[in-house]
Amino acid sequence: MFIYIRNVRLAVLGVLILLITFSFLIFDILPPNLPTLQSKNEETIKWVDFDVPYSALEKAMNMDMDTYGSENHLIWTELLAYLGAKYGGEFDRYKAKDLDNLAEKLNDGETIEHVTKDMKYYNYYKKAYTAVLGGFLGEYKIQVPVSENTASANEENTESSMNPKLEWQTKYGLKAFSPVAQGYWYTDYDDFGAGRTYGYNRKHFGHDLMISTGTPIIAIESGIVEAMGWNQYGGWRIGIRSYDKQRYYYYAHLRKDRPYSATLAVGKEVKAGEVIGYSGRTGYSVKENVNNIDTPHLHVGLQLIFDESLKDSPNQIWVDMYSITRLLSKNKSPVYKEEDTKEYYRKYDFMEINTAKK
Repeated sequence: MFIYIRNVRLAVLGVLILLITFSFLIFDILPPNLPTLQSKNEETIKWVDFDVPYSALEKAMNMDMDTYGSENHLIWTELLAYLGAKYGGEFDRYKAKDLDNLAEKLNDGETIEHVTKDMKYYNYYKKAYTAVLGGFLGEYKIQVPVSENTASANEENTESSMNPKLEWQTKYGLKAFSPVAQGYWYTDYDDFGAGRTYGYNRKHFGHDLMISTGTPIIAIESGIVEAMGWNQYGGWRIGIRSYDKQRYYYYAHLRKDRPYSATLAVGKEVKAGEVIGYSGRTGYSVKENVNNIDTPHLHVGLQLIFDESLKDSPNQIWVDMYSITRLLSKNKSPVYKEEDTKEYYRKYDFMEINTAKK
């Protein structure tokens, strides 16, 4: 009897060891960045490693813009999601020909659903990348200077009656802006995840742009101001939420004494390309309005929010903006200075088209 019980225990132990070993093998071969199941009917993304290189971002964006309005409009977030699923999120394997081959299939009449039907994690990457880039491309209206040869009878010119030298044009393309105004330059490197020691050892979940103090800082995307004021880590800072509520932009280390645009306030709607504040080196102090950062720079962060209850939790999702800011540098907002107030304002007005405000 003793020998029988002992053999049963050994058998159970052996099965447990096999199950544990098999589970490790499964998790080792699964691609990263997968959704975590909260229940049988609900999925929540817990983390996004946005490692899409600039070359892939630019190529996919151009494909989208070049085909807009055609029968086969190539949507860049779907193209990038295909690559994410193909590479398991590891974009060091990226080859431009993979995008070309996909575009060829779609232009030949295949649907993205058909091409990706056997890609188990395509929908995950589509959801993740749409959350990151969802406010970047689209239709918009923007004021442009009217050339001397342009007829002033343009029917949309009535919207610019206050300034007859400007007219409204409807466009499709990059409608998000660089956080740095036109005419101002910055240096940077890929610093996402680098170590920081002020307060406690932690990772840097943002991107630093080295610029001079007083540089006009621009709203990357239209949205609503959710936060302003002092934070000991970020100094004077601003938090703006996109209209679809999935992206929270964080701008930190703004200028001492006059960090914000005079019109900025919590709850205020801001347009993409609008001046929201001025760069500086505040922060790293429990005392307000202190310059404790050695080098003037803008810390810009992008937080993804799939679950509102996690927005201010330790389980926040921040993405690497190194390639994103490079892409956005293609669209810098021109500004001018009002001498009486010393405030900066955007030069050309902008309007969203079909933007959901939830």
